[in-house]
Amino acid sequence: MAAAIVRDGRVLAARRPLGKRHAGKWELPGGKVEPGEDEESAVIREIREELMCTVRPMVRLGETAHDGLRLCGWRCELTAGEPVATEHIGLQWLLPEQIAGVDWVAADVPLLGLIFP
Repeated sequence: MAAAIVRDGRVLAARRPLGKRHAGKWELPGGKVEPGEDEESAVIREIREELMCTVRPMVRLGETAHDGLRLCGWRCELTAGEPVATEHIGLQWLLPEQIAGVDWVAADVPLLGLIFP
């Protein structure tokens, strides 16, 4: 599950920590859907855990498969707090025209063109 958190016409990108898979690449933050949990609840929980803020899932962007994993994406609205990089080594708000200039994790790439309709 990946959250495209949008605010003021920008989307939040999170940089993966060093020493982890895809270290230094940028991603849409998110995580796994737990057993018995729906996607919307997983988005809210994962963002609260990873970024210490609250989002509201607005639109399901679709899904992609990469390295044998299924990734679903949600466009989300930031509803409370300011994102804090607790698990990532950096955060940045990107305008639509800046998205292509970032070194993204491959699994997120198919979702990027769906964020801004």
